[in-house]
Amino acid sequence: MTHRAEWNIGVSLTEEGGTTRARAVLDTGAGQLVGRGSARCNPEDVEVPAIGDELAASRAMRDLAGQLMRAADRDLAAMGAAAPEPPRTGYGWPEDAESPRGQSR
Repeated sequence: MTHRAEWNIGVSLTEEGGTTRARAVLDTGAGQLVGRGSARCNPEDVEVPAIGDELAASRAMRDLAGQLMRAADRDLAAMGAAAPEPPRTGYGWPEDAESPRGQSR
């Protein structure tokens, strides 16, 4: 059986007071999921709006992807499938590595 679907994602960005906020909306035609993300510019850093946009948008889309994966997990469980193992890949700085001080983006 062939199946074709088109889902649309819209991302809106706002920046105020050194904080960029992103809202990513997935429209499946049957419903919507909304992901959110933000990035804050350290006052000591040079302000580059494009970087804040990229970080906030990527975090909103990561949030959206997590919601979509959890929905798929619930649907699989409802069909009697075995629960998948949690992902082993994390985001951000490794806990044992020193992160650059003052970098909050």
